[in-house]
Amino acid sequence: MEKRPGHFARSVTADPAKPESADLIRKAIKDGAVSVGELKYHLALDSPEMRHIYDVAAELNVPVMMHIQNFPHFPGELPYNTGYDRFDKILRQYPKTNFLGHGDLFWANISADIPTDRGYPSGPVKPRGLTDKWLSDFPNLYADMSANSGNNALSRDPDFSRGFIVRHQDKLIFGSDCSCLDGKGSGVSQNNNPEANRLAGKCVARATLELSKQLTSPGVFHKIAWTNGTRLFRLTFS
Repeated sequence: MEKRPGHFARSVTADPAKPESADLIRKAIKDGAVSVGELKYHLALDSPEMRHIYDVAAELNVPVMMHIQNFPHFPGELPYNTGYDRFDKILRQYPKTNFLGHGDLFWANISADIPTDRGYPSGPVKPRGLTDKWLSDFPNLYADMSANSGNNALSRDPDFSRGFIVRHQDKLIFGSDCSCLDGKGSGVSQNNNPEANRLAGKCVARATLELSKQLTSPGVFHKIAWTNGTRLFRLTFS
């Protein structure tokens, strides 16, 4: 970042359960970070610790990215940001905080039918899922399309996804979250996540970009891949 000023942006994360988290976030934003997250901790979305972070994000006018997951990727993994069925109350109580949803359970909830035996549902989407509804109802909720979770949600039912993308074309933000080494899938695409082997040997980011192009128009794709993110994070590039 020091060698290429104006070309990169960064985020900041801090454990909400630690008393110094707010000060760490404030300092990072002052030093140039543009967002908070991703927050991936074993806390409830409506816990006092998380609420403190939402207050800080509103104060600093930066978005908060949440990893929302309840099904383990590997034995012994605990849920992150629990209580998603109550998240609408947080969205109402913190109208000045912009939230960016991410993770398995967030994306599973584009459907009203949520299986309990896996993190990445397959097959047709049942209308009126919580995520679909809340993206429409709350101007302060956005959706991060990264990782296997975003790719799986948009690829499982293309007919539904076309309408979903049009409905939320100003709320969807492309992200990569892929650790392949060459942009073509070499190395491990989704570390420590056996359930994500559907994309083994593929670049998750490239697959989601190509999928997005197939599902929508060039104009909407440009919003997803560029405009929405630069607006939410208030980015300017030289």
